[in-house]
Amino acid sequence: MYLRIEKGSAVPISRQIADQVATLCASGSIKPGDRLPSVRELARELAVNQNTVLRVYERLCGEGLLEMRHGQGTFVTGRMSKARMAAHRTRLVDELRQIVRQATGLGLSPEELHELLGEAMNGEVTAARAAD
Repeated sequence: MYLRIEKGSAVPISRQIADQVATLCASGSIKPGDRLPSVRELARELAVNQNTVLRVYERLCGEGLLEMRHGQGTFVTGRMSKARMAAHRTRLVDELRQIVRQATGLGLSPEELHELLGEAMNGEVTAARAAD
């Protein structure tokens, strides 16, 4: 599972992890029944505190997206709540608006911004494939 944490971001690390796991579930990159890395494994991989990962897993379990099975691990259920999807979409639109404001401030045309977005998307797809 490929996750990227931006330690200098204003977005809390736990939210970054939760949003990325939810996005991977929504996109089908991780499927219902897939086992996620253990809390210890993911914390080590991301260089974050184990309690941070545990809280994220517990929150996503509470939202119905994940299921923790004692002695077996944490698994994707495939049920993302409508509220989670709506919140995720709203946050994404807000972030895109910020990017548009920044691009406009730099004098980029809509075409140039679209080109940059395409480059970014291609970079993410390439990075995700390399991680698999």
